[in-house]
Amino acid sequence: MSLEYNKNNIVLAKNLRKNATRQEKHLWYDFLSKYSVRFQRQKAIGNYIVDFFCHKAKLVVELDGSQHYEPDMQSKDAVRTSELEELGIMVLRFSDYDVDKSFEGVCQAIDRAVRERTE
Repeated sequence: MSLEYNKNNIVLAKNLRKNATRQEKHLWYDFLSKYSVRFQRQKAIGNYIVDFFCHKAKLVVELDGSQHYEPDMQSKDAVRTSELEELGIMVLRFSDYDVDKSFEGVCQAIDRAVRERTE
């Protein structure tokens, strides 16, 4: 399955990789970069750039900072999730707080989702 993407987002995706949040760096360097199934970070899909994407499992992992809890952003995130799900992609969302306080639990949830979607 090849996913279409907005070519204008490629430069922005590269910038986001260079300027990752502390939580994104932690999840990437301490788990996803070494995970047995390949993940990509700051991946352009459709008109969006997702934090982490596993093509094999058709899984997106999003880390949400405090701005994602504003009503306007929650609405935008709901549309984004819906559009990604229409492509057959599952979206897992975790807060930055989850990564800070329950890193192992976040990793286990991701692992469980990958296993369920690749069996």
